[in-house]
Amino acid sequence: MIEIEPFDQDAIRLRRAFGCFPSGVTAACAIVDSVPVGMAASSFTSVSVTPPLVSVCVQDISETWPRLRTATRLGLSVLAEGHDRACRSLSDKNGDRFAGVDWDQSPHGSIFVHGASLWLDCSLHTEVPAGDHAIVVLEVHGLRAEPDTPPLVFHGSRFRRLAAI
Repeated sequence: MIEIEPFDQDAIRLRRAFGCFPSGVTAACAIVDSVPVGMAASSFTSVSVTPPLVSVCVQDISETWPRLRTATRLGLSVLAEGHDRACRSLSDKNGDRFAGVDWDQSPHGSIFVHGASLWLDCSLHTEVPAGDHAIVVLEVHGLRAEPDTPPLVFHGSRFRRLAAI
């Protein structure tokens, strides 16, 4: 019989446990007040095909999400292998988050990171409070997929590569 330890509210232990699940990494970006604004999020998932919805989770203390929330459209880029530096830059709390990040803008103001494996042109559908985060549900209006582009994988607090078998 497997023994499960009681959870003692240790945030560091819980974060380490959550790190056992590998995830992709996305960049949510848009032009806001004529300036590029963006952030990285590793809690991305598809939600629905009809209507086309995806979600990301955003910390309540984020200073970036309140600005992005005002954009008519958001670009969601699923980062690819080799985007380690871009991810770190988009996660930085200080300085120019787009320094060294190659990107393009759509006519709607969405920003897409060059070389990503998937680009989704989205708008805010709804937000749901969930603990110390908000589950942000986005409606997909357009996409471009590059399924042969290997994704950036985050596991155990570091970036890893997928191995093909």
